[in-house]
Order: sequence, then structure tokens, then C-alpha cells
Amino acid sequence: MDRPFVLCGLGRMGSRVLEHLHKAGFSVVVIHTVCKPDDPRLGGARLVRGDCRRSETLQEADIADARGVLVLTADDLLNITTALLVRSLNREVRIVLRMFNQNLLARLGKAVHNVFALSTSLLTAPILALTALSGQALGSFRLDESASGLRQLVEVTVGPTSPIRGQTLATLMSQRGVVVAAHMPLEGEARFLLEVDTAVTPLVGEHLVVYGEPQKLSALLNTATDDDSEIRWANVFRRFGRIAWRTFAEVDLAVLICFLVLLGVLAVSTVVLWSGVTRYSVADALLRTVSIMATGAGLAESEYPHSDAIRFYVSFLRIVGAVLMAAFTAIVTNYLLRARLGGVLEVRRIPESGHVIVCGLSTVGFRVVEELIRLGERVVVIDRDASCRFVPTARRLGAAVMIGDASIIEVLRQAHAATAKAVVPATNNDMTNLEVALLVRELNPAQRLVPLLNDPQFAIMLREAAGIRLAVSIPALAAPAFLAGLFGDRVASVFLLRERLFAVLDLLIHDDDPFAGHTVRAVAVDYRMLPIGHIRPGDETSRSTLTGRLASGDRLIGLVSLPDLQRLLRRQPCSAAYAVEVTACPLPTRPWLLGLLRMQAGLSPEQAEQAIGSYPLQLATGLTRGQAEDLLAQLMRERVVARMSLIEEKPTIESQRTQRNTEK
Repeated sequence: MDRPFVLCGLGRMGSRVLEHLHKAGFSVVVIHTVCKPDDPRLGGARLVRGDCRRSETLQEADIADARGVLVLTADDLLNITTALLVRSLNREVRIVLRMFNQNLLARLGKAVHNVFALSTSLLTAPILALTALSGQALGSFRLDESASGLRQLVEVTVGPTSPIRGQTLATLMSQRGVVVAAHMPLEGEARFLLEVDTAVTPLVGEHLVVYGEPQKLSALLNTATDDDSEIRWANVFRRFGRIAWRTFAEVDLAVLICFLVLLGVLAVSTVVLWSGVTRYSVADALLRTVSIMATGAGLAESEYPHSDAIRFYVSFLRIVGAVLMAAFTAIVTNYLLRARLGGVLEVRRIPESGHVIVCGLSTVGFRVVEELIRLGERVVVIDRDASCRFVPTARRLGAAVMIGDASIIEVLRQAHAATAKAVVPATNNDMTNLEVALLVRELNPAQRLVPLLNDPQFAIMLREAAGIRLAVSIPALAAPAFLAGLFGDRVASVFLLRERLFAVLDLLIHDDDPFAGHTVRAVAVDYRMLPIGHIRPGDETSRSTLTGRLASGDRLIGLVSLPDLQRLLRRQPCSAAYAVEVTACPLPTRPWLLGLLRMQAGLSPEQAEQAIGSYPLQLATGLTRGQAEDLLAQLMRERVVARMSLIEEKPTIESQRTQRNTEK
């Protein structure tokens, strides 16, 4: 019987991970306090009802014989307690747990042996932020901890002056040191990973997804050479003009009226004194008006001894000035005491367009804000709770924070949701996120919406039925990372491209791994993975060669679609139904081919010499497609003409063992 995985917690995240485990064909034991045996989420998994923090419950779940343990409840203390108890009952089993506390993530793995902690917010925030910016979630990740270990995935458009124009993809990759992960032509279907035809020359207007080091990608992205200083200064003047107008428009009506009356009195008094007193210039008249109204200075009656009218006017002005100054001071003080100044200054920072709006400072929402600001974007946050612990930090990071309900359309108008670059509803409530998305669509039907949802099925229905094509689910994005953590592998990043999910997988080769001894090309072809790095133990340099052979301790980094990710993590055997036939061989290569034939078929020198006398020569049979293509590549390098053919599938070692056990 297969050793089971133990899953603690069957919430939305746990249910999604359980689906992945079932699809991969693993035996699972679920521990839950209230779940019933007939719950459809179990899907045939064995249920142990009880508290996973109790040793009796874990022992009933056969924790001593478990292949791995997943702790996926929504309580950090419960998860840590369970992990420590599991470690005391089984010293070697691998534990993967869900953590919300960012400070404990890396430290827990160092403190407790063989524990792998993951944060859903850190896993999903980059994909949400980049989806909001580009409509496709591409990102960055690290192959290793060295200074040159950072890698990026970017989408590049081929322009009239682009350095890509006129080059084949093969030339681009060899000269620039990058890898083309996808090609979206103007006509025809998009090609991904190994489907990309490197002999094609991309046309102007076509899109490429390119992987590589940031400095190598910058030359492909920064192609503008025109001086745009005039445009930038024009934008600055327009922006300050809009700020001044909006500042004036947002001031309280009482303050505005009092301010206008004060300005009116100053203007009228300046004119009266300038025209009534011969010796006064305009500046003298303004200075005397301010002195009479705002200070306790004398009335300077000696300067107009023969004008009773001016004396009466100056006396009246002193009284009016005292009243106006008292009223203005009271109104402004009341305005400040009602804490409206902070709100006015916050509104000043909301751009009219080109910003990203994040609705809700949930844990994931705050991480999205962090990621957007790190990418240099202008961010506006809407949250209804002024006491939210993330509000001060978001403001310090540079985001404009509006306190209000994003499900009210007037609040969205104040945030200029119709002209924003994107809107990310990221509250903890799925219905609120849906409501915000539909309200934004009323303001602008073409607005880019990236609603964050907890229910994976709900996200699928919104994409298919409501046309909200960028609706994403936290469990759907994070579940592959938890599954990979069980095997010591690591999902470094998950990204969305043309409504298809892909993962960056860091595959660790073990001693008994079926991939050990195979070439990178064979594994890549069999599992439809685009290899982007091969790192050997003790060597921090990443290699991207296809001919390297995998050995214990090696790390293979590659891009893979989510359906193929499950086959990779399970190390599921591939069909061994291919053969390679040699149809022609140059005379100088004949000795090399003889040696290869002896190694592949186990023939003696005489048998090999006899077999090579006639063509076609079956060089090898019972190969997977990847092994066959790898052998063809070796033959091609030696200028041997060969072909691959499909034969009757050869039973795998696993199927032969199963058949023998059945017969017994």
C-alpha cells in the first residue's frame, strides 16, 4: 500500500491542494474537526475527525508512516503547534505548512528540521500586481542567492525600431543570451514553451515573452531615443494646475466663502485708500489695509487730516477686520479639528489617470500594494477601516489611502476608477470584490479588473460567464506551491499568460529519482517543460544546456504549464513507445555508430558489424519521446541520418511489477 500524505485542514486552500493530490494519484488522509465522511470534498480520501494538535489524532492518521504532512488551517498558532507535534512523532517526515506571519516564514524552516513554510500572500501578490499592470501576469524570481541570480519574464512587442526586428528567434536567443518562452503572432495561435518555432522571424506588432537576466532584457525593452523633456515638463505644469484647481474645489464651503469675503474686503479697501489718499500708492494702500485689519497698529489719522470720509471708513474697516479675522480663525480651526486637512491632502495625491486602485487592505491586498510600489507604479488604496494596521504603512510607502467603502460608486468616482490603469478588488469578501468589479465596469466597460477571490470555482465562473477574464483565486494560484513543497521541489513563481497558468519550477533531483541519469532534453520533451537552468551541487552558475545529464543533488529550473506540473511532481512515467532508426551514416562516423549500437543494444563487436551492414537500422527501441529526440540530436551532431518512429508501447518497470503482483 502506498504511504499516504496527511492533510490537516480542509478549507478552501486545503480542498484545492487535495484536488491536486487526487489528480496526481496520491493516497491522502484528511484531518478535520467538523468534516463528515460523506463530504464531497474528500473525493475518496480517508477522514480522521479530530484536533490535529492532539497526538492521538495524528497517530490515528498513521503519522509515523506518512509520506508528507500538509498543515493548511487559517491559524498560525495552530499550524505551528501541529508542525512541532508532528516533528516529535516523526523525526524525518517533510512538513509543509501555511503561514501568515511573514517574520516566521524563513526562520521557522531554519529552527525546525525539514519544515517548509509558505505564505499565500507572498505567493499571489506578484501575479496580482503584474496582472493589473500588463493584463498578463509575468514576473521575476531568483535562480540562486548570488548577485546575478535574478531572472525576469517580460512581454516584448516587436516595434519598427526594435532590436528584435529582422532576426530569427534562434539568433535573438544566441546573441542576447535570452530564452523565448512564448510567441504571439499576428495571425494564428500563440505558441508556448517547446512549441515556439525558433526559426521564425517575428513581425512588427507581434508579441514575445522573453526570459533572462534584467540587464540583458533592458536592451529589448528600452528602445526609445527621443528627448521627451518638453513633454514631461508639460505634464508637470498640467498636473500642478489640476492639483491647484482640485485643492480649491475640495475646500469646505464655509472656509471658501469666508476666504473670498476676506479677499474682497482687502481689494475694495485697497482701491478706496488708493483713490482717497493722494500720497498712497497701490502698495501703500494694501499695506495700510492689512495693518488696520490684522494688527493693532495705529490708524495713522495724521495722514488724512482733511478727509472725514476716509476717517469714518478706516474706523469701520478696523471693526470689520476684527470680525472677519475672528470668523475666519474660528472656521479654519473647526475645519482642522474635524481632521479634514489630512483628507484634503490625501485627495490631492489621487491622479486623474494611469494609477492602480487596490480596494481593501487585506493581507494579500497590502502585499499587492507593496509589489506595485516596488515596480514604480502610482497606487491608490480604498479601505473602509481607518484603524487598519496596514494604513499607516501603505501611506509611508507612498500610496494614497482613501477611507471609504469601495462598493459605493461615488467613492470609486473620487478615486477616478474609470481612468485608472487597473482596479484590484482585494478585500476578504468575495461578494464585495464582485460588487466592486461590476461597479467599475459600469464606470468603464473596458477597465482592466483583477478581482481576488477565495473560491476557485467562483473565479472560473466569472471568467467564463461574466467576462471578467482576469478573475484569480488564491487557492488556485498557491496550491501548486504547497504540492511542490512536499517533494523538496519549489514553485518559484506562477504567472498568467493569455488566460493560461504557467509555473517556474525548481526541481530537485534525489538519489532514487527516475530523472537521474537522463539528459535535460529528454525530461524537457517528455514533460513539455522549457528548461531555463541546470545547477549542479557546489556550482552556483546556472547552465541552460540541453545535453547535460541530471544527477543526484542537481536542480533543474524550467517553465511548465500547470497540468504538466502535476506529472512532473509525481515523476509519472511517460509512454515508452518510440524507436530510432538509422537510414544513412557517413563513413568517418561508422566507428562511432558501431560503439553507440553496442551500447544501446548490448551487441558484441561482430554482431554490431553485421547489423550495421544494412539500412534502415533500428538503433534503439522502447524509448520515451524525450529519449528518442535526445538520441536523434546526438546522431544529427555526427551527421548520421536517422528518424523516429512510433511502435507498440513497451511496458514500464512499474506496470510489469504490478502485473506480476496481480498474477501472484
